[in-house]
Amino acid sequence: MSFDRDRFVADCSASLTESDSQAAIHEHLARAVSDHAGVLAAMGEPSEAGLDILIASPQLTIFAAKWAPNMTLSPHNHLMWALIGIYTGREDNIFWKRTANGLHAGGASALFAGDVASLPRDVIHSVTNPLGRFTAGLHIYGGDFFETERSLWNAETLEEEPSNGERVRAMFAAENAKLRR
Repeated sequence: MSFDRDRFVADCSASLTESDSQAAIHEHLARAVSDHAGVLAAMGEPSEAGLDILIASPQLTIFAAKWAPNMTLSPHNHLMWALIGIYTGREDNIFWKRTANGLHAGGASALFAGDVASLPRDVIHSVTNPLGRFTAGLHIYGGDFFETERSLWNAETLEEEPSNGERVRAMFAAENAKLRR
């Protein structure tokens, strides 16, 4: 069965009424990316960095994140639960912890096509596509990803700075500008 964007959004949206909506939506995402070639066929081979938004509402945001080759996103938080399901390429995550001395790395995870990660509301992580080709995954958030004010940590100093959906979009646009050079 091929991946259907609209059906996927409807299934995930319907799961918001479940007592553990993140777990219920995780099942939909795991089922979808288990056929990662089917998702790739339906979503298209990525050719630029960006966010292909399937839905953005106060309760749920779903988009396909398309990471440019060797792209890195500095440590950031979401302030809502998140799910990541990779359908092509690889996504490396470093998980960070706040300490009295600032932000410190506290673990890592590599996600390959077909893998799904569940992130709690309070997670801080950085993301890297370590490959020389595009990586893409379905990212699902338990809230409005684009309207929530959150934090991004400076890649060099690890100082906390304000962030939001527009700042994230600008980072993807900068990656595309580098690709065109």
